[in-house]
Amino acid sequence: QDSSGQALPSLSPMLKQVNPAVVNIATFSTQQVNNPLLNDPFFRHFFNVPDDRQFRQQAPKKRQQSAGSGVIIDAGEGIVMTNYHVVKGADEVQVSLEDGRSFTAEVKGADPELDIAILQIEADNLVAVPLGNSGDLEVGDFVVAIGNPFGLGQTVTTGVVSALGR
Repeated sequence: QDSSGQALPSLSPMLKQVNPAVVNIATFSTQQVNNPLLNDPFFRHFFNVPDDRQFRQQAPKKRQQSAGSGVIIDAGEGIVMTNYHVVKGADEVQVSLEDGRSFTAEVKGADPELDIAILQIEADNLVAVPLGNSGDLEVGDFVVAIGNPFGLGQTVTTGVVSALGR
């Protein structure tokens, strides 16, 4: 309520409907750790380092993790839409739901230029958010961005459409 007792508008009812479809996406990738000195033939010879191909097989590997958000767009098929940069180069993709469940996802498609990726999880009792038509947007419309990039719970921010066609 404001100072005169009038009720203030709230996004809470909409968020209660949408939040179950907003997911956290954790990706894991294993990268080979290479020492740049090992690219120098003199260094390898001087320290009696084995052939580069043999060494790469023995080189340590580092497990990396990143996180992002996505949204379930088809509950029956377990289809999740996210950004391509979230899953790029990932060996494993995990999708975590608001209710605490977590699933391994398969990347079904991606468009790096549009920065979109489509994932699929095998799960029951999912909630989806229908896709809207961006052609219906007008300058001045209110918009809401909801995410769960760190797996700590949803984030919410609002804005106003300031231009079309970007």
